[in-house]
Amino acid sequence: MKTGIHPEVFETIVHCNGCNTTFTTHSTVKDINVEICSNCHPFYTGKQKLIDTAGRVDKFKARQAKAAGHAEQAAERAKSKQAKAETTKAEAAAAETEA
Repeated sequence: MKTGIHPEVFETIVHCNGCNTTFTTHSTVKDINVEICSNCHPFYTGKQKLIDTAGRVDKFKARQAKAAGHAEQAAERAKSKQAKAETTKAEAAAAETEA
């Protein structure tokens, strides 16, 4: 092994902010803070934590309701446009028969 090119390795204390546990390992950093560790991660524990901080489901339902409302309005506009076109066509036909 060449001397002087390898980083210094420390016995490191890792602190998990999620479950407040600490354990030691070896690293080039003296202290490590992590948000989630193997003790509290759902993949390793088999427990699923539902964290919906942004309200994604509620936002999705609101978008769906809004889109349904826009679809109904578009259908109503199309019906009124078609009825107006038929009325205009009937008036034009009536004007031709009078002339």
